[in-house]
Amino acid sequence: MRAKQLEIIRALNVKPTIEPTDEIRQIIQFLKDYLKAHSFLKTFVLGISGGQDSTLLGRLLQLTMEEMRDESGDSSYQFIAVRLPYGVQNDEADAQLALNFIQPDQVMTVNIKAGVDAIVDSLIPMKKTISDFNKGNIKARIRMVTQYAIAGEHQGIVVGSDHAAEAVTGFYTKFGDGAADIVPLWGLNKRQGRQLLQVLGADPRLYEKIPTADLEENRPLLADEEALGVSYSLIDDYLEGRIVPEQAAQTIENWYNKTEHKRHLPINRYDSFWQSNS
Repeated sequence: MRAKQLEIIRALNVKPTIEPTDEIRQIIQFLKDYLKAHSFLKTFVLGISGGQDSTLLGRLLQLTMEEMRDESGDSSYQFIAVRLPYGVQNDEADAQLALNFIQPDQVMTVNIKAGVDAIVDSLIPMKKTISDFNKGNIKARIRMVTQYAIAGEHQGIVVGSDHAAEAVTGFYTKFGDGAADIVPLWGLNKRQGRQLLQVLGADPRLYEKIPTADLEENRPLLADEEALGVSYSLIDDYLEGRIVPEQAAQTIENWYNKTEHKRHLPINRYDSFWQSNS
């Protein structure tokens, strides 16, 4: 195994194989323990896009809250699933299918278009042009601001769906979908997440669809794998300690080095990791 590969696997806590049922129980127990350790918390908040990751996490959050209510007798524990479309979402049908599977205690829908457009329009008088890519990141950050606003009114925390296959490439918006209070799927790769959804009885459409962040208007539903230049299958193989083609390994490691700042708290003057990754 490559030295860098072993370093990354250890840093992201990826297992070469998993037992899906055990992983489900461990994640739910972790969430319950967190709630019990913070008695003021009553709500989990998560944005639901219709993709694999938020679908999986949403179902686990709902199961956690059902167990918490049963065990504690406290009916105030709840999971709020938040829909955050920009106008009309291209794959809205998938988002609705995900909600039907998750069965959340409450669904809130906030259309972020007005907020995003207001930010973009406010820069026009200063002769600042916002690129389509940059606007996509604004969308992700407005979505996270909205989730924190909801959590703040419901004794809640924002839960993030980041996992190892995203973390290794930094394929998320810094302080956007990469921001959260707790990330229960950490350590799982994309393949392992699918295994959990299969055990939970999800419709195959929810985990067989092509992953997309769908942030860019000029390239709607752009596949993650096209943007990354490497497939999730190869990323998963790499994270599980398997031999992958040299080009794929270099692509993954380049993403890992380039996006180290995303996996780190804001940089202070005592940090030095960034000097070797520039």
